[in-house]
Amino acid sequence: MKLTLLSAALLAMGGIVSAAAAEPFIEKQDLFRVGEDPAYNIYHIPGIVVTAKGTVLAWCEARKRPAGVSDWDDIRILLRRSTDDGKTWSAPKSIASVDGPKEKNPFSLRMKNVDPKDVTYNNPVLIADKDGTVHMLFCLEYMRAFYQRSDDDGVTWSKPTEITSTFDAFKKDYDWKVLATGPNHSIQLKNGRLVVPVWLSTGTGGNAHRPSVTATIYSDDQGKTWKASEIAVPNTEEWINPNETVAIELNDGSVMLNVRSESKAHRRLVTISPDGATKWSTPKFDDALLEPICMGGIVRYNHDGKSLILFSNPHNLEKEKGKAEPGKNRDRKNVSVKLSRDEGKTWAVSKTIEPGPSMYSDIGVTQSGTILCFYGTSTRPGASGETPLHFAGSGLTLARFNLEWLEAQ
Repeated sequence: MKLTLLSAALLAMGGIVSAAAAEPFIEKQDLFRVGEDPAYNIYHIPGIVVTAKGTVLAWCEARKRPAGVSDWDDIRILLRRSTDDGKTWSAPKSIASVDGPKEKNPFSLRMKNVDPKDVTYNNPVLIADKDGTVHMLFCLEYMRAFYQRSDDDGVTWSKPTEITSTFDAFKKDYDWKVLATGPNHSIQLKNGRLVVPVWLSTGTGGNAHRPSVTATIYSDDQGKTWKASEIAVPNTEEWINPNETVAIELNDGSVMLNVRSESKAHRRLVTISPDGATKWSTPKFDDALLEPICMGGIVRYNHDGKSLILFSNPHNLEKEKGKAEPGKNRDRKNVSVKLSRDEGKTWAVSKTIEPGPSMYSDIGVTQSGTILCFYGTSTRPGASGETPLHFAGSGLTLARFNLEWLEAQ
């Protein structure tokens, strides 16, 4: 290979010639949009993961009833696949189905507008195993939990196995009536352990989802059996209703949970365990991570010698329009991605992905180092005929960008 005069000069002076830095880029595409399929009126709870083979899997809850009903609607779990770094995608496919009769959670029937005939599949969680397996957990009626797996990157799935009995161990500490896995993707540790955050509720409060506590379940045999952890974040006057939680393994092998709650501090809660199951540290609020009471996403970025943590959520604490009570009701907007270079102790970069209405999110990294943020959006400038803003927005959008864009000023 011929050297340029500049390269030759650098080499002569003992310098190092490096490849030119990539140009910053960001691009967006809608993966699910209300109105494209008449069967569904809401797309919510986005999740994304990259498999060991490099396939990108993006999934969500597809809800059949219009906005304003509840989490207890007729809901299916849809998945799309990409084999080209998230550029093009397969058609949506329903991937969770349980045989036999289905009973509605009795705590849901205490609320208005809940149809006992509706079937609610909820809170899907996928894990990309380093051996190529894709593990999946999901719930039925916030009352039963199931496990299934795919050996062909999400094309086909095994028959679901019920694992609800795993949650019985929590009852000595918390008499739950409502359960939920994740949501979002979850993790496999370096030692092979699968760790899935869960939240549990007595079902006696709002939406039958409150009060709540956070914990994990884990498997040391590739999903064949599951065990319950110690309670990671209890419900207290300070830590109010901890629920939707994401996990990441730190470089020292410990597991950090990043927790949504309804606490008055309006910051994300963080707790760490040496093994993802026991000896959880005292939960602390992360002052840099605003909490508008919404799901977030977290993932490891391991490329070009860099080991970073990325976090996504709506970085906003403005009071919701029309709501009188400050500090409780917050607009879901300004989904942003943050970057930590010190294992989540500080967040050196924070960059807006979607300044307007934007909601739940998950985040992944492809094998080429492209970052993927998959999030709920509502009507954006220039769009027409879309559903007005509500808790879930009018669809789910994928942002593809590189680290150069994230770090650029």
